[in-house]
Amino acid sequence: MEPNAPTPSSPADAGGASPLPRTRVRAALRAEPGPAPMRVQAWVRTVRDSKQVLFFELNDGSCMANLQVVIGAGVPGFEALRHVGTGAAVDVEGQLVPSPAAGQRVELQATAVREVGPCPPEYPLQKKRHSFEFLRTLGHLRVRTNTFGAVFRVRNRLAAATHEFFQGRGFVWVHTPIITASDAEGAGELFRVTTLDASAPPRTDKGAVDFDADFFGRAAFLTVSGQLNVETFALGLSDVYTFGPTFRAENSNTSRHAAEFWMIEPEMAFCDLQGDCDLAEAYVKHLLRAALDDCGEDLAFFHDRIDKGLITRLEHVVTANFERMTYTEAVEHLVRSGRSFEYPVAWGANLQAEHERYLTEQVVGRPVFVTDYPQSIKAFYMRRNADGKTVAAMDLLVPKIGELIGGSQREERLDVLQAAIAGQGLSPEHYAWYLDTRRYGSVPHAGFGLGFERAVMYATGMENIRDVIPFPRTPRSCDF
Repeated sequence: MEPNAPTPSSPADAGGASPLPRTRVRAALRAEPGPAPMRVQAWVRTVRDSKQVLFFELNDGSCMANLQVVIGAGVPGFEALRHVGTGAAVDVEGQLVPSPAAGQRVELQATAVREVGPCPPEYPLQKKRHSFEFLRTLGHLRVRTNTFGAVFRVRNRLAAATHEFFQGRGFVWVHTPIITASDAEGAGELFRVTTLDASAPPRTDKGAVDFDADFFGRAAFLTVSGQLNVETFALGLSDVYTFGPTFRAENSNTSRHAAEFWMIEPEMAFCDLQGDCDLAEAYVKHLLRAALDDCGEDLAFFHDRIDKGLITRLEHVVTANFERMTYTEAVEHLVRSGRSFEYPVAWGANLQAEHERYLTEQVVGRPVFVTDYPQSIKAFYMRRNADGKTVAAMDLLVPKIGELIGGSQREERLDVLQAAIAGQGLSPEHYAWYLDTRRYGSVPHAGFGLGFERAVMYATGMENIRDVIPFPRTPRSCDF
């Protein structure tokens, strides 16, 4: 069934309600006026009382625009309808007619109106602009605003486009574990999962917490990545991907970090770093093309209210050839710039957002893959290059935000991977199953990770990750 086509009445409407099917606001606004009756169920955005006529602006989340409903004095219960306020849910039956008002093609001339869910005057979302900070305190209501309705429609489209892209290329979607016993990144920023009594956990003879008494018989955590697990599936199904929640106990309050977020992580067997970059470029272009083609009204809103250069920038990314340079070349560009960056530039140091933005905005003027990073700043599973100093890693940098994707060719050689794990002080026992994949039929393979919220931020121009995820989880904030 089309998402904006008429849908059957809910059983909750039994008891004298109209048998007419429901029409979504988006479909009503696109329909042609005619004598056939139409039924709309939605929330009231604004009310105007003009003595003998009431005007309701209705929105049901199916699009940005509202449908105007005209309620004449002859409509049953007219006087009671004067008390309907902003935020109320209503069920309206009427006739779609041409609208004499500027800026709208049609309106609904009501013949019957029923207030389904009253809303008191203290409803916090009145007809005015509210700050994003204020709306974060109303995570249960903010989706009813123009901005957040648009954000989550775009998010929905990008999620669907993700599956379209990978399924269309024969990838298999793998549901990797949320509970894990290993740290994929080796960074130690993990949320512990336990059934032990936090106030009095069992202890070993040496006084340490005895995780042998825990539910899993060992320490367990929320996953920071599905990569290690999905690699095992790539070495059997060839092309696979994850799309699921991940967790980092990083005490960061920046606009780009959250404790819970969603990741897309494809993994390809018989693939090298160049193939990894090729897939990442095609995927990003597919995402943004889907948003441009199917979310035009929402992107126009963001262009007008949030970021005046948004649509031009997205179109540029979709049509550009992504540049590629090595980390060493990137450092040389930064040093030659003569700029005084907040974070010093030196070979062997991580690139910061200011460096990434300079490279993509000033040096190449389009997205750029930076490859072959120093092995000292990258994860143990990345393939060591022949120079003994760098790994076959890549980051995709895009204008305005910097890093959008991080990936690598994986280390497929058993002895080299064993040395890398030991070199980072990790426990080989914890990665025994992962090492087995290199012991039995190992092949070159590669993959990357894209933080889904970063992609939503880029597509909408929104500048805080808290505003592109339904219920953000950040340090000292776990509401709703």
